Amino acid sequence: MDKATIENVEDIHQQPTAARSKKLSGPMLVAAITSVCSSGFLLFGYDQGVMSGVVISQYWLSQMGNPSTIMVSTITALYDVGAVFGAIGAALLGDKLGRKRTLILGCCVLIIGSILMATCFERIQMMFGRILTGLGIGFITSVTPVYQSEISPAAQRGWQVCCQLTTMLFGLMLAYWINYGFYYKHSSVQWRFPLAFQSVFAVYCITVTIFLPDTPRWLLRYKTSSGEGTEVLARLRAKPVDHPRVQRERDDILEAIRIENQVEGSWLDLFRDGGMGANKRFYLACGIQFMQQMSGINIVTYYAPTLFQTSLGMTQHMALLLGALLQVWYVLASFVTWWTIDRVGRRKLFIGNAIAMCLVLVAEAICVGVNNTKSAVGAVVFVFLFEACFTWGWMATVWVYPPEVLPLKIRAKGAALAAAADFLGNFIVVEITPPALKNIGYKTYIIFAVLNIVNAIIVWAFYPETAGNTLESIDFIFTDKGKDDLGVKVPFYRNAQWSVVYRAKEIMHRVEQQRTGSIGTEGS
Repeated sequence: MDKATIENVEDIHQQPTAARSKKLSGPMLVAAITSVCSSGFLLFGYDQGVMSGVVISQYWLSQMGNPSTIMVSTITALYDVGAVFGAIGAALLGDKLGRKRTLILGCCVLIIGSILMATCFERIQMMFGRILTGLGIGFITSVTPVYQSEISPAAQRGWQVCCQLTTMLFGLMLAYWINYGFYYKHSSVQWRFPLAFQSVFAVYCITVTIFLPDTPRWLLRYKTSSGEGTEVLARLRAKPVDHPRVQRERDDILEAIRIENQVEGSWLDLFRDGGMGANKRFYLACGIQFMQQMSGINIVTYYAPTLFQTSLGMTQHMALLLGALLQVWYVLASFVTWWTIDRVGRRKLFIGNAIAMCLVLVAEAICVGVNNTKSAVGAVVFVFLFEACFTWGWMATVWVYPPEVLPLKIRAKGAALAAAADFLGNFIVVEITPPALKNIGYKTYIIFAVLNIVNAIIVWAFYPETAGNTLESIDFIFTDKGKDDLGVKVPFYRNAQWSVVYRAKEIMHRVEQQRTGSIGTEGS
């Protein structure tokens, strides 16, 4: 960043504060942005859950021509096909449009898809509606973690993204309860209303986001001369533009931009080192989101009622009720992560809960295999425990990690393609689950138990800790300078790990010491 550019940014200091006095600032502004990001994930959760009741509705099955098990799973999974392309679209357009306009675009596409699904009279229109709804969700889920991460202070970034994911689970729970409530409506409204209702939240997102600013990092990178980036940063921190904290954070962002601009930006940057391990960080982001789906969570979120009917022989009414109660538990369990995600860190939550999910799925397989009344009760208990372990370790943490680990230069593209990897894994699981449960029964759970152990090993070996670090300081972990400056001796048992994992631990200690030492210098 040259001197003239920095001077243009600093011109914002000369602007009067009266024009900004009526705008939201500080916690209120952060809360407003968090609310739309959370609503975006509520849509994600709602659309995952809504099909759980639709696919077992006799009115929907009749309207679709009584499709086969394979066709039902295909109609359901087409949502994920659309989401993959939506995530790729967000990668193509995210940097050009900015975070807020990408979010608005995704909501508009989702509304069109919802209308098509709710008004359909045959399966082709339903399929197109599923694809368009997924396309919108792909845009939304790709941009909202980036939007949230780029406006949040490092110490609060984890739990604020947890707000999004808890809201996602609320959307999932809401979909289940709406499905249960409309079970008593003996007409096509039983499935049409639940499909249409999600549009309400999309309209809220559009209405509020129009009045919100884009992120300081995006503005400082793409609208540097306007000075808007520094102004938004000051509003977010509730400080004057010339406050030392605002200046220091702005300088950190500008320095990160300067370093990243040394290599010309392109799609190929996703696969280049660029002096900061950009390609490896992109693989980490895609890998963690794909592994989330390999945990087997969508056996439960998409097909809990189907699971209860197929594996445990329950009635439709009991399956819907138990599925709805399961999602209430899912939401309640997610609040634990608000406290643990920034205190415990990402790695420990990933590894510990992957091992726990493996053990739970083995127990689930045993209960389903035994197939008597007592084992059926045990199977239900283990489904509840599985969802708890997932939300404690692999829900919020997975969506926090890609925006944290990716450098600013490829953050929008990388996070979007990481979301595409998530939806690709989602598609695979959603497509194979109904025939797998039908044909191999309890062995389905064993497959995912093994995959969870594989997930734990991969995270231990390759994934560095990111909790508590600024997005700019994380760059240092992967740079050649970071390799030279630490001078730490790696314990012998760490030789099986990527060296970045241990380096991240050492840098985190240093950052914490610097943060502690700077507390007394900020003032008011």
